Amino acid sequence: MKLKFEKNGLIPVVTQDYYSNEVLILSYMNQEAYDKTLESGELYYYSRSREVLWKKGETSGNTQTLISLTLDCDQDALLAKVVQKGAACHTGNRSCFYQTVLKSEHKAFELQDLITVIDERYSNPSKQSYTSYLFNEGKEKILKKIGEEATEVVIAAMANDKKAMIYEIADLVFHGLVLMRQEGLTIEEIIEELAFRSK
Repeated sequence: MKLKFEKNGLIPVVTQDYYSNEVLILSYMNQEAYDKTLESGELYYYSRSREVLWKKGETSGNTQTLISLTLDCDQDALLAKVVQKGAACHTGNRSCFYQTVLKSEHKAFELQDLITVIDERYSNPSKQSYTSYLFNEGKEKILKKIGEEATEVVIAAMANDKKAMIYEIADLVFHGLVLMRQEGLTIEEIIEELAFRSK
């Protein structure tokens, strides 16, 4: 497969989280970085500012394991799907794309949106927030709520009440995500476990 490198010998690479599809970084590869990425299964890039080849996570430990590498229709850009360990951005943010310019009111809901809100309530508690209240009360309270919600799911299912099942399962998922944050678990770890079970 022939890549069309720019005149400076580089090709842009959009790197995306394999599990969440979140865009993590936009970077560049030269031929050597491309070859090393294919050989090792870890992401290598070329730094335009430092003019050096670098392996993602070499110093920070926030590595990127390659799942797939796709070439666009013009053969002048790459899309890398990776399993990201830790933060992708050098600022410590999960993604380099964290500065919102415009957010439409018509944006479709994504699970990551809820996870982001839960993370925010954990890091910056609000007295008006039910989520912050749960974190403040601690693990025992969160576990109690999970037990209550699981029971309510069972009751709704036994009654064949689909509307109630949707409502109660949503409650159960929410409180499960709160527990995950409390215990330092990530959605990627859960998805990875589910992927393992599907094999």
